[in-house]
Amino acid sequence: MITYSAEGVKMPKIKKRETTAWIRAVAASYGKKVGEVGYLFCDDEKILEVNNAYLGHDYYTDIITFDYCEGNTLNGDIVISLDTIRTNAEKFGKDYDEELHRVIIHGILHLCGINDKGPGEREIMEAAENKALAQLTIKN
Repeated sequence: MITYSAEGVKMPKIKKRETTAWIRAVAASYGKKVGEVGYLFCDDEKILEVNNAYLGHDYYTDIITFDYCEGNTLNGDIVISLDTIRTNAEKFGKDYDEELHRVIIHGILHLCGINDKGPGEREIMEAAENKALAQLTIKN
């Protein structure tokens, strides 16, 4: 089950049923199935609080993924700052909805085992994001 909630921000206008189907399809393309995945959309202050409390990091970020996967079943909590999504969309000249969907799937790709911190990993993650976005057929 995939759940969507918001704290301190309005729930983004995503089509939940279609987004959930897309997430499941992307996970399946990696041989994974979706178990319990919870999305929390928040503001920059909340994600900074989470980053400090759970990771010991004192900086803003667009997404934090907590991985509770078991075998091929994806389980996790994904915290997304809508403030940073908006800032990044403007900074990179991207559509807000595209950037939002990129970050939504970024968390799932982490749960599928794709990393983005080591040498060459960022390029692999970006390619996986682009492939997943190409599968997205919904437009908000």
